[in-house]
Amino acid sequence: MTQEIDIESHALDTLTTEAINPNLSNIDALDTESRLRVINSEDARVAAAVGTQIPHIARAVHHVAHSFRAGGRLIYVGAGTSGRLGVLDAAECPPTFGVPTTWVQGLLAGGREAMFHAVEGAEDDPDLGAAAIIEADVSENDTVIGISASGRAPFVIGALRQAKKRGAATIAITNNRPSAVEKLAAVTIAVVVGPEVLAGSTRMKSGTAQKMVMNMITTGAMMEIGKTYGNLMVDVQATNTKLQARASRIIAQVTGVSLEAAQHALDAAGGSAKAAIVMLETGRPYPEALRILEETGGYLRKALARTPSDV
Repeated sequence: MTQEIDIESHALDTLTTEAINPNLSNIDALDTESRLRVINSEDARVAAAVGTQIPHIARAVHHVAHSFRAGGRLIYVGAGTSGRLGVLDAAECPPTFGVPTTWVQGLLAGGREAMFHAVEGAEDDPDLGAAAIIEADVSENDTVIGISASGRAPFVIGALRQAKKRGAATIAITNNRPSAVEKLAAVTIAVVVGPEVLAGSTRMKSGTAQKMVMNMITTGAMMEIGKTYGNLMVDVQATNTKLQARASRIIAQVTGVSLEAAQHALDAAGGSAKAAIVMLETGRPYPEALRILEETGGYLRKALARTPSDV
């Protein structure tokens, strides 16, 4: 079968992520601080490796932003550490950017249980990956990102293959090159970080690299669709005391009003920092602030650039 050939042509013993670093063979004999310095020095290589992939990450950002504008979703697919990191990034987007929970989703081999407990063998069935995509009703408006340190996880390969059949944009995040997943991806982000401190433990450098890439993709896409103003999270959901205080500080920083006035405006805007800023800057009531934001596609900078006559 083609599926088996794709995977077996990238045997585990040939993968960078499975390699053994001979320079670290005595790490267990070091004192604790020395071990940690070794780990830290290896981690320092990750950012540079991610930097080599920025052109590919930028293409991924454009695909995701296009999906959001088209009413589609970003769906991460992975197993083990890779899948859990996808779920984590998906969970962080709603409170950070004020988007619905459906916008960014994580599909993890083994399901919800695998988020907290290892489900052995869950990643080995490509049909389960395909079934997850079918159950999520993936369409041509969606972007599906398969995450696999090895680049050969059958669950991820099955998911990407099914997503591609359905017309979705397919992206692969891996820590090996060449890899099986890149044959199914329109964009491949291959962050090759070298052998792990503990051979094969991809929860370390590989996982760090994957999370860095996902941070860049979702943050970059949210910026493209107007979810930020400068470097401020103006669409933050003020759902707890900390976030209410953050939203008030953002309003005060943009408009120059006191924190007390910012809090009053936030309350009047139903907890929307973006609407509160428009209200303060234009002197318009909440319904009109919402209208202005809607007319400018939710871009605060465009809304604030409107002249009084435009408003």
